[in-house]
Amino acid sequence: MEATKRFLAKANNPWVFNLFLLIRLPAAYISGVRLRSVTEQEAVATVPYRWLSQNPFRSIYFACQAMAAELSTGILAMAHLQGRQPAVSMLVVGLEADFHKKGVSTVRFTCRDGEAMRSAVERAVATGEPQTLTATTVGEDADGRAISTFRITWSFKARTTASR
Repeated sequence: MEATKRFLAKANNPWVFNLFLLIRLPAAYISGVRLRSVTEQEAVATVPYRWLSQNPFRSIYFACQAMAAELSTGILAMAHLQGRQPAVSMLVVGLEADFHKKGVSTVRFTCRDGEAMRSAVERAVATGEPQTLTATTVGEDADGRAISTFRITWSFKARTTASR
């Protein structure tokens, strides 16, 4: 879809997307969460270990990791919502996480569930029924060691005139 391609071009522009973060997700912006890349199939977001993202145990606070994890899944969903008629709403309805190691450097979250996101959105439009999808994103350090794994469940619902 042309709308998806336009959205991806804006999302991959650091100036445009960082402005979006600052205005719409200021806590993520301030803690250093950044979108590194997004395609229709995959998204990568990072969060650094620094004063604003640390916990008392000298590692990245779990909530900062969750923001980066949610961004890496949510941006894929947002890409596939562009230009849909009827419009489709999205909402996090579940979150599970496993923490494997302390995050003491930049953690890179990668989600490769873009095709599953597209399918869930299309089912929501085709059936008129809400659809859920659990997307997985893995946070790794620079050496490729898994720091944490998040499973974020998204709900997609085609909007009706009454639900706007």
